Amino acid sequence: MAPRATTRRYSHVSVRRVRTAVIAVGMGASLVLGAGAALAATPSQGSADTLTVASAGSLGSSVKAQAAAVQKAVDAKKAAAVQKAVDAKKAADAKANAWETPVAKYAIGAAFGLAGNLWSHNHSGQDFVVPSGTPVRAAHSGVVVKAGPGGAGDGPAYGNAIVIQHDNQTYSQYAHLSQINVRIGQSVTTGQEIGLSGSTGNSTGPHLHFEIRTTPNYGSAVEPLKFLRDHGVKI
Repeated sequence: MAPRATTRRYSHVSVRRVRTAVIAVGMGASLVLGAGAALAATPSQGSADTLTVASAGSLGSSVKAQAAAVQKAVDAKKAAAVQKAVDAKKAADAKANAWETPVAKYAIGAAFGLAGNLWSHNHSGQDFVVPSGTPVRAAHSGVVVKAGPGGAGDGPAYGNAIVIQHDNQTYSQYAHLSQINVRIGQSVTTGQEIGLSGSTGNSTGPHLHFEIRTTPNYGSAVEPLKFLRDHGVKI
């Protein structure tokens, strides 16, 4: 009697494992080589073991499209960051080139050139009436060339005073201060606090005496309100 033939049956699990391995190899090869075909597990109707073949070109196009989208987002973010930095620099440059009043809120006091027994000569600056302790700010960027009591060398009538050198041989002076917050040689920016208002020196009450000069010294003052208006300051 002939031996009885036996038939081996493979489980669906074994077939699926083999199919998965083939798919993985096929896809890896398509992505690395950029050619050929990749296998995709797409069962057809009536058969759980049928494999379909997907074009490696279609997979490559999808990957390239995703990479392009990511790169576009990265480029947009970089461009936005660069533009933000450019805008910030423009704003900083505009502020540095601008002029401001030496105090934010004030009442206009004694005017430039005013005569009277309060001064040995006509009034050499413009008074801004403010309470004692009001922050005094640099009207423009520059370098401090004078700072101290006794008018910082311009005479005791000024009390505590500061002189800042600006571009184009222009200087600004701030007098009768109760406090000085800068030192000689220090660079300051437009709007930076340099001291506090007061009533030191020859003063009848708290206020800021402000001058625009053509030199750092007393006797070279020009009309400060006109100067500020000519430089775009609304007073």
